[in-house]
Amino acid sequence: MVRVIFYEKPGCKNGTRQKVLLTAAGHEVIAYNLLTEPWTMERLRSFFGDRSVAEWFNRAAPKVKSGEIVPENVDAETALVLMLRDPLLIRRPLIQVGDRREVGFEVEKLDAWIGLKPVDESFKEMSEDLMSKDLQGCAHGGHHHEHEHGHGNCKH
Repeated sequence: MVRVIFYEKPGCKNGTRQKVLLTAAGHEVIAYNLLTEPWTMERLRSFFGDRSVAEWFNRAAPKVKSGEIVPENVDAETALVLMLRDPLLIRRPLIQVGDRREVGFEVEKLDAWIGLKPVDESFKEMSEDLMSKDLQGCAHGGHHHEHEHGHGNCKH
């Protein structure tokens, strides 16, 4: 049981699912709005570790979906500048436990790091169901265009 600092886009269905899974595992989740957090380049960079720059980006962000920004063609400094200007570009969630920081919600990695097994048998089925889903991207399937036109909760 740990305290998880969780930077999210409020209203995102997958973010809600991710927090439920963490809470069912007995973790204390402290959620912050990733879009309004006063990021610095250094602080934001600390969540990405040794991942490639392309892995830092939210693939559902409008500027990425439209092709205006191609994550594979962006260097680290430019990526950070772009993300500070438009936080929708940041892959979510950003997670911090103690001094360790990570980006994204990779179930296997998180389970090995802090544990995602439910603390109560009554949460077992729900947790297993959530862990079987893709909790990385947008929870609205392939219908990202709906978000860009203002429908649904995620929007981007």
